[in-house]
Amino acid sequence: MDLPIDEQSGRRRRGLLIVLSSPSGAGKSTISRMLLESDSTITMSISATTRPIRPGEQDDVDYHFVSDAKFDAMIAAGDFVEWAPVFGHRYGTPKVPVKDALRDGRDILFDIDWQGTQQLHSAMGEDLVRIFLLPPSLAELERRLHQRGTDSGEVIGDRMSRAAGEISHWAEYDYVLVNSETESCLADVRAIVAAERLKRSRQAGLVTFVRDLVGTRGAA
Repeated sequence: MDLPIDEQSGRRRRGLLIVLSSPSGAGKSTISRMLLESDSTITMSISATTRPIRPGEQDDVDYHFVSDAKFDAMIAAGDFVEWAPVFGHRYGTPKVPVKDALRDGRDILFDIDWQGTQQLHSAMGEDLVRIFLLPPSLAELERRLHQRGTDSGEVIGDRMSRAAGEISHWAEYDYVLVNSETESCLADVRAIVAAERLKRSRQAGLVTFVRDLVGTRGAA
């Protein structure tokens, strides 16, 4: 199958795996949603999870909701490129859709934590772009967690206690952004994606293009 032609370069390229990570409440879900809305060529990776489905969610749309036994079977079968426990449940990225997307030149966005990112990097390193979002301060992070109104005080306290540990992994990422203002942060993420798409290593057929380019001068 031929790879799709990239709109920026006009040449065919491999797909791109884009990871957005952050402590809970630092904005990765909001930035992810806005990036998907602003770029129709990026699709969201659908993870499998053992956590219960929440009101308004759809199976196989928001997540693949599976039992603990099914998740264990998927691990044993090698069906994941990464998986990790998060807040008492397990999340994992199915392998087949990721490999299909890379082959077909499609870009996939991952909303995963540092544990999943490490595993994904080990499995798919050269195709992966890792972006970490930092809050402007821990006080602002806590304010955002309270503002979204989805968690109890106990859960927010747990998320805050984990935040420092999550932030400690910032240096394992290719890009680190401080999410002080959403639109500005989104613009930075889009600039990163645009630059990564143009990397020489991701442009399939570039060697042939240059050879033919030089050959046309010799033929003249």
